[in-house]
Amino acid sequence: MVLSSSLALAALLLSSYNVDAFTVVRSGSSSAIALNQHIGSGGMADTRNPDTIQHEDPRKSISAAPSFEEYLKQRANEGTTAATAPPKPISEGDFDATAAISAMETSQTKTVGDIASAIPDLAPKPDQSYAKNDGFTAMGNAVSIQASDAPGPANVAWISDLSVDGALSSLTIFNGPLSDVPHLIQRCFINEGMLHFFLDVRPRAYGAHDLRDADGNYPGPETLGRKAFEYSGARKDYDTKFGTEELISLLDDTVAKLEGVTKNPGLGDEGLSELEKVTLGPLAVDISMPLTSDNVDSIIGLREKVASMWLGWATDDSHAHRPGAPVNSQYVYDTKYRQNCYGALLDKYVGYFGQADGAKLAAADSGPLDEAYVGGGS
Repeated sequence: MVLSSSLALAALLLSSYNVDAFTVVRSGSSSAIALNQHIGSGGMADTRNPDTIQHEDPRKSISAAPSFEEYLKQRANEGTTAATAPPKPISEGDFDATAAISAMETSQTKTVGDIASAIPDLAPKPDQSYAKNDGFTAMGNAVSIQASDAPGPANVAWISDLSVDGALSSLTIFNGPLSDVPHLIQRCFINEGMLHFFLDVRPRAYGAHDLRDADGNYPGPETLGRKAFEYSGARKDYDTKFGTEELISLLDDTVAKLEGVTKNPGLGDEGLSELEKVTLGPLAVDISMPLTSDNVDSIIGLREKVASMWLGWATDDSHAHRPGAPVNSQYVYDTKYRQNCYGALLDKYVGYFGQADGAKLAAADSGPLDEAYVGGGS
């Protein structure tokens, strides 16, 4: 199955970082000198045929390598190699990664079903979807993506219902330009007994949120000139329609009752990449916590409630743009914005799953980036 035009952009973005899209970058010093390996003129060690060594310290011994036929037999007996074996579920308290992702997947399937029931023109995109038995994996874990869009009046450009067994559960919704309804990103990643949760209700107009300082202040006209009023108007419009006290209270109350929460860098903090700065919304939640059943239940409940709020906005005609210039301007903004979102997601997934798997997963989850309008004709 082809990963669409997003994969081409993946290679382009990675090339701008001077990184091969299908090369895992590793660090660390060579052990060539300790193993008495030959060092070539370029400084690289020849490790193709190291001599067999029997040392009194077993850690320093080198066993004879198996023949290729023996290696194939080992693979057949083991079913998989250590390099691609799925990580074992990591228990923390009374919950483990496999059970947590399974519970999130069940909840998310219901959420997407509710969206489909409320938006009749939402249609599957089989060419961008993957079942768990299609062979798409990330770090050896089966990947499932159910992609859809609504090219009709609902104007949903892309929905990705993503699950990676034992590791990741994510829902991505990008809207088309006929309305100003926020994009929605909900992502849970589990690693080493910790649950990393990200949620963002993303504005559809630039409000200079990336220029907000740690105290929540924005630069005024003395710094930005007349643009300051434009950005301030965009922020007020978002706060009035979507970033309401209801949503803020829901986010704050849920985070307050989670166990052992630590907050990750947000707007105004050091440590954010440039792409994160220009894509994060003002209410983005980025936190880490122990993997416990109570935390998982709370996160599932929050994801369901925020998705329900999004669905209410998406089916409310009052959020529709007037025909003409507003729609065209929204389209231009969305196209650039989705490319930036893809770049930020690429960095995250490469960090989670390595260079090759992360790049493929980011391309599949982001959808066709040349179809910001409503999904186009693919």
